[in-house]
Amino acid sequence: MSEIYDIGYRHYDGPRLGRGHTVRALTVHSLRGIFGLGRTARSKIMPFSLFTIMLLPAVVSIALMALAQQRGLPYSGFAVIMQAVVAIFLAAQAPTAVAPDLRFRVLPLYLSRPVTIGEYVGAKVTAMTVALFALVALPLTLIYVGELLIDLPGPPATGEFFGALAMALVLALVLSTLGLAISSLTPRRGLGVASVMAAYLLSSAAVPVIYGTLEMSGYDSQARWAWLANPFWLVDAVQSSLFGTPSHAEGPYPGGPIPAVLVVALIAAALAVLALRYRKAASR
Repeated sequence: MSEIYDIGYRHYDGPRLGRGHTVRALTVHSLRGIFGLGRTARSKIMPFSLFTIMLLPAVVSIALMALAQQRGLPYSGFAVIMQAVVAIFLAAQAPTAVAPDLRFRVLPLYLSRPVTIGEYVGAKVTAMTVALFALVALPLTLIYVGELLIDLPGPPATGEFFGALAMALVLALVLSTLGLAISSLTPRRGLGVASVMAAYLLSSAAVPVIYGTLEMSGYDSQARWAWLANPFWLVDAVQSSLFGTPSHAEGPYPGGPIPAVLVVALIAAALAVLALRYRKAASR
């Protein structure tokens, strides 16, 4: 004859916060993990060191503005100039957001709660996007505040600053989706770091070579399309088309809406890869 024992579990009688709170909690947890908060001191070294490196050119630019009474680094080209640092941050921290859940196979635990795969992916992408946007936006804002305090001759470049902030958000979204998609293909953090970094190095090294080869062969109009194979120059091409800023590559970009269409297509493709990867992981 069976018996029922009271082993001390208590029912939860508090408020039901709903799925939105669950997704926000997952986003905040992922963002904290990207910056190493709540983890060992060693986990904080890389993200905060890269933030410091990103701020150094801003400090130097403000000093030059104060001494020479002229603008330093261009707002519109800051992300392109500092793309190596941004790429290292993405390669180092994107696997942190996705690899542990895949390696330890805890995704079914997340999905046992009222969280869908789309919401899970959205939380991870949002956290990585916020981190990358802060990485670029903070030094841009510092330069702009410095420009206002120094009071340079002429009106401040407010339009260029806000345009650069908007494009920094677009760039952060492109990089976060691509970086997370590549990192999600392996549960090993080290392999994820190497894969993201290899993808960036391949595009950054190959694009100028392809552009130079086509230009030397007389294919000038075709050569400018090569810049769109790198996400930094791709977003810079969109910025140039929307706001009329100069190209920050070694040559001009193709005009028209194609760069913007490619940005949307890249984001959609990377999100589809993430959704398929996590749907497969959740079914195991």
